[in-house]
Amino acid sequence: MIKVPIAVDMEKVRADFPLLNREMNGKPIVFLDSAASSQKPQAVIDQLDAYYKQQNANVHRGVYQLSQEATTAFEKGRELAKSFINAGSLKEVIFVRGTTEGINLVASSFGRKFLQAGDEVLISAMEHHSNIVPWQMICEERGAKLKVIPINEAGELLMDEFDQLLTEKVKIVAVTHVSNTLGTINPVKEIIDKAHQKGVPVLIDGAQAIPHMKVDVQELDADFYTFSGHKMFGPTGIGVLYGKEEWLEQMPPYHGGGEMIETVTFEKTTYNELPHKFEAGTPDISGVIALGTAIQYMQTIGHEAIQEHEHELLQYATEQLKQIEGIRIIGTAEQKASVVSFLAEGIHPYDLGTILDKLGIAVRTGHHCTQPLMDWYGIPGTVRASLAFYNNKEDIDKLIEGVKRAIKMLG
Repeated sequence: MIKVPIAVDMEKVRADFPLLNREMNGKPIVFLDSAASSQKPQAVIDQLDAYYKQQNANVHRGVYQLSQEATTAFEKGRELAKSFINAGSLKEVIFVRGTTEGINLVASSFGRKFLQAGDEVLISAMEHHSNIVPWQMICEERGAKLKVIPINEAGELLMDEFDQLLTEKVKIVAVTHVSNTLGTINPVKEIIDKAHQKGVPVLIDGAQAIPHMKVDVQELDADFYTFSGHKMFGPTGIGVLYGKEEWLEQMPPYHGGGEMIETVTFEKTTYNELPHKFEAGTPDISGVIALGTAIQYMQTIGHEAIQEHEHELLQYATEQLKQIEGIRIIGTAEQKASVVSFLAEGIHPYDLGTILDKLGIAVRTGHHCTQPLMDWYGIPGTVRASLAFYNNKEDIDKLIEGVKRAIKMLG
């Protein structure tokens, strides 16, 4: 765990991430794909190792000491998650495999309970497939309709259109907090307030927001908020679904099996209390514990320091890219998080990404699981450089160098 504030010496933070010391294709790695999955600090890696060496036992089920220790550590992870997002109760913190499962849980469970034929679900044009497909599935099953909030060329939601779409037919709104492709920070508080005025609950996909900014679910008044551990410097395969207790109590279980039951007979099953009602089977115990470590790590650095550093990098990267002839930036919203998506004139994103790979620079190319958004812009995909607080200006300089070299080779 770092002891020096991030503003004092950023390199001390960078040194906590062992993978950043390796080479890729014989070059020192420049990792610019944190929106896909972030790197892990040594503290998180050590925690995973320590669990399997010292605490490995199932939780909530054993009277023996090892199981009790594992249970205590596991539930500490829930307490840390609750505090991290300022949930009102531990009952409102559900562990899932990640944002995708969190959205699927709400779409399936809420949808089966509350959606009827002719009802509407409202999403936005910039959603990740994980916040499109589950709603399409439940709408098809229930005979409901999926409606889409449009955007402008900059990649900002047209809020006047949102007002028009928010009719009495809408039963839930589901929007991303931060676009994984555009970097747009959406006005989710305004969306929630307007929806609540009409009695409509809101789910927020927080996968791209949680690593970059402070999220207070009570201040937002979100009904559901979900995010993934692996994008916030924790392990893969673990995430959190926050849900207001009043909604979770009304919704049927998503999975059946152990842990989510109170009593079982062949005639009837009664379900466990929250949060266990939605946590069937043996959970990702090590993942929950290490997610808690990732939370503590982020809190040691501080959200303000993270935002300030990443904003500086985003501005620098944007300015440098704009100076390269033929570069088009996709997503120019006034409010942005640390993502830059771009195209080089006459060069396919995949080809540009391949050249950058040979230079040791890891970026994402393609549609970034936002095919409808790419269709709206009329492009096959983009090159996406996504930043985290462990990046620095030298990483950006190497990206710019690499882009110029690729354009020279391919243009």
